[in-house]
Amino acid sequence: MTDPFLSRRRLLAGTAALGLAGLPVLRAKAAGKLTVGFIYVGPKDDYGYNQAHAQAAKALKGMPGIEVTEEERVPETNAVEKTMESMINLDGASLLFPTSFGYYSPYMVAQAKKNPKIQFRHCGGLWTEKDPANAGSYFGYIAQGQYLNGIVAAHASKSKKIGFVAAKPIPQVLNNVNAFLLGAQSVDPSITCQVIFTGEWSLAVKEAEATNALIDGGADVVTCHVDSPKVVVETASRRGAFVCGYHVDQSPLAPQKYLTGAEWNWLPIYKGFIEAMQAGKVPEHFVRGGLADGYVKMSPYGPAVSDAARKNADAVKAEMLKGGYQIIKGPLKDNAGKEILASGKGYPEKAAELESTNYLVAGVKGSV
Repeated sequence: MTDPFLSRRRLLAGTAALGLAGLPVLRAKAAGKLTVGFIYVGPKDDYGYNQAHAQAAKALKGMPGIEVTEEERVPETNAVEKTMESMINLDGASLLFPTSFGYYSPYMVAQAKKNPKIQFRHCGGLWTEKDPANAGSYFGYIAQGQYLNGIVAAHASKSKKIGFVAAKPIPQVLNNVNAFLLGAQSVDPSITCQVIFTGEWSLAVKEAEATNALIDGGADVVTCHVDSPKVVVETASRRGAFVCGYHVDQSPLAPQKYLTGAEWNWLPIYKGFIEAMQAGKVPEHFVRGGLADGYVKMSPYGPAVSDAARKNADAVKAEMLKGGYQIIKGPLKDNAGKEILASGKGYPEKAAELESTNYLVAGVKGSV
């Protein structure tokens, strides 16, 4: 079967060879509409990161004056540049969302420099004022959700050992690992968390191996930060461990073992960017938000969650919804014994220091 996206790339190459003579006809289809392009590193139905973005893109299709174009399974190579060029030149896109972390530099930055009239917004928080003015970034404080995951996990754990399957030790991932344990330790300070880094955003074999290794080591509740939690959720459930989800609701994959999960809600961010474009304004360059902003939400509680766990997590969530909640606060040391924060100090969710997290807190077994 011919891949339609590969065909589109070939078409782009062909029109380039002809001096782009065919482009006005292709652009005419989107006349009077704002065309928005979404690019995913994996499949749109991955029960994870890509699906969360695709759900928002699907909702946008119902907005007046909007045309959405999407491409999935685009690797973090110059292939994403070809996709961006295709969306701009063939689809007439004027607002692009390359959603994967590795798309940013050099690929999106290069395209932003090459196409100064096109707006680019990247998921992950890498944009700085030194970067092109027609670029920007967005992300959410989903560590809040992982902290709540940790609270529920602590109530469910019998072994007092919880586990975390992580992709890469970048700040966003490390914040999630730390938050998961700190949430659990707010219930029981003796709880520890083993983390295993797979080195890849999506690698099913390593994710299954890591999940099994965590359970073999005594973990009876597992969560993750990988693109598709599907393998982690199903493997843990099969082994009899409880699971806290990530990105989207994975409860259908493990109905009896799914406790709750930290989910994204990208729709408000995307609508904000689009509404700015429709009003003739430049979209914001740096957008952040958490539970209070509606950018993060929690999965419904599963049947194994106790009343005590629900009340505990709900009370903390209510505090988070007020804004300014401090997950990282002193006295706090990293897992090598170095002081992170002294007593009385703390970082609220919007603290810039969290963007450069390079440590694992005391009680996390693993290394960066």
